[in-house]
Amino acid sequence: MTTAAASRSKTYDMVYIAIFAVLMAICSWISIPMTVPFTLQTFGVFISVGILGGKRGTVAVLVYILLGAIGVPVFAGFSGGFGVLLNTTGGYIIGFLFSALVMWGIEKVFGRKPVMQILSMLVGLIVCYAIGTAWFMVVYSRANGAVGLGTVLGWCVIPFIIPDLVKIALAFVLSARLRQYVPRA
Repeated sequence: MTTAAASRSKTYDMVYIAIFAVLMAICSWISIPMTVPFTLQTFGVFISVGILGGKRGTVAVLVYILLGAIGVPVFAGFSGGFGVLLNTTGGYIIGFLFSALVMWGIEKVFGRKPVMQILSMLVGLIVCYAIGTAWFMVVYSRANGAVGLGTVLGWCVIPFIIPDLVKIALAFVLSARLRQYVPRA
C-alpha cells in the first residue's frame, strides 16, 4: 500500500470511528418509555463493532466514553462528565468498552461468522452486566449501605434483558446488511 493510500485509509478509519461514536451518543439520547425506560446505548455498541469490526468498533466505543468523561453530553439523558462514570450506573458505561473488547476477541479468534457474531454480542452483554452490576453495588453500598445482588439484578439487569436481546437481534441484522458499505480495516 502506498503512503497516500495508507494515509487515506487511516483518514477513513477516523471518520468511521467518529461517525459511530456519534451514533452511540444519539442512541443514548433515545429513551424508550416502558415500565423501566431504556436507551439504545447497547445497540450502538453492538452495531459499531458489528459494522466496523473489532478494532475500529472498540476504538469508537472508547472515543464515545472519553467524550462523555470530558463533559460532552453523550450519555443517557444528555449527560456527561467524569461524575457520570463515577455514579452508580457508570460501570455499565465502562462495561461497554469491555463488551467491545470481548466482541473483538471473539472475532479475532473465530472470525465474523454469523453464529459467532451473535455469540460475541451475548457474551459482551453479559460482561457489561457483570461489570456494571459490580460497580453499582460498590457505589450504591458506599452511599446508602449494603444492597444484595438479587436486588441490584432486579433493578439494573432483569428489566433490560428482553430489550437488550431485541437490540442484539436488530444490531446483528443491520450490521450484516450494512457491513458491505464500510470497507474493512
